Amino acid sequence: MNKQNLTPDVIVKIEKSGNRYNAWDTDGVKRTSEITSGCRKNAFNGGYLLGRFPANTNSGFAWRKVTDTIMSEMASTPNGNINVTVDDNTSVEVPSDHAEILNFIHNSYSLKPKMLMMSELKWKYLVRSGVRGKNIMMTGPAGCGKTMAAKSLVNSLDRADYYFNLGATQDPRSTLIGNTHFDSGKGTYFSQSLFVEAIQTPNAVILLDELSRAHPDAWNILMTVLDYGQRYLRLDESNGSDTIKVADGVTFVATANIGNEYTSTRVMDKALMDRFTIVEMDVLTEADENSLLQMMFPSVDPNVVSNVAKIATLTRTESNSDTARITSGISTRTTVELCGLLFDGFSLEESAEVSIYPQYDSTGGVDSERTFVKQIVQKFCDDGSSNDLFNEEEMAEAVGEDS
Repeated sequence: MNKQNLTPDVIVKIEKSGNRYNAWDTDGVKRTSEITSGCRKNAFNGGYLLGRFPANTNSGFAWRKVTDTIMSEMASTPNGNINVTVDDNTSVEVPSDHAEILNFIHNSYSLKPKMLMMSELKWKYLVRSGVRGKNIMMTGPAGCGKTMAAKSLVNSLDRADYYFNLGATQDPRSTLIGNTHFDSGKGTYFSQSLFVEAIQTPNAVILLDELSRAHPDAWNILMTVLDYGQRYLRLDESNGSDTIKVADGVTFVATANIGNEYTSTRVMDKALMDRFTIVEMDVLTEADENSLLQMMFPSVDPNVVSNVAKIATLTRTESNSDTARITSGISTRTTVELCGLLFDGFSLEESAEVSIYPQYDSTGGVDSERTFVKQIVQKFCDDGSSNDLFNEEEMAEAVGEDS
């Protein structure tokens, strides 16, 4: 194996903060967003360091365990000695003095990850809301980067952070309050939730993902927690029905899909919405979409990547027109998946077949949404034409309708 592949250019140590595992490199730079949560958790539980190694492909990198052998090899090379002790004082500390806060907010754009396409104004507004302990709600269409923006804010602030996916929670009382258990030795007892611990942690940042998909019971529980005039949680499951106050400086960051097109979401209570500062994520322009995809997939043909951005922009423009022939445009999440397929050797036409077309209704044959999207994609395929633009089922259905 090439020795270069054995040598990481960055080494990180994993530390647990709240219910999240953060990665700090030897210069005190936070690398959490670059590493998957499972990889970070395994490294923390296993007590080992992670290194950023060149990937086996032409570009990119991968995070893997740093073994004793690798450390020995690095130590034997000139300038290879590495101090793996993480100095907590080198992290980004949020100031308390007003002048320092102003300086922190207006110089915070450098903390925004390159992969997050967000205007400087909205990023600063997001950071300011976090620093000031506001309840923040990230809104925007599916796949536009709401959760990424929320997590990026968490990564930018040197604070304990907690993550709760309310859209995947079937029992909101258990998640937000706790459970009553019975033990033959101890009898009936109450076990409080991690959320109770989170809200009692001063200056914590608590991410409430998919709030618009949460059960209404979760909203009712959160009403007093999010109200600036109340800020408490009553543990009505416990024997004493304890009242827990939200600690000073706690910031809640929620994400929500709002609109009729999101069938699994619920119409959110106006009183709940009023408890948040709204930060709306923008749909990416063609230039921003292209820039993001080129950054993520530098080894993919840039002309093909540019075509992916054009296809996404055309579908979004069409879906917003007065005479729209499709109900929704292609999300950035979909374009990233499509480019991932291109990276793995699939053609643009094949990638669209499996990642784009299933999102659109085929009812109506040649007049269907799916056929319209196929026509858009076909304009950007290699040879400019295809005998498979309309498959046999679509043609048969169209002939049947015409007769």
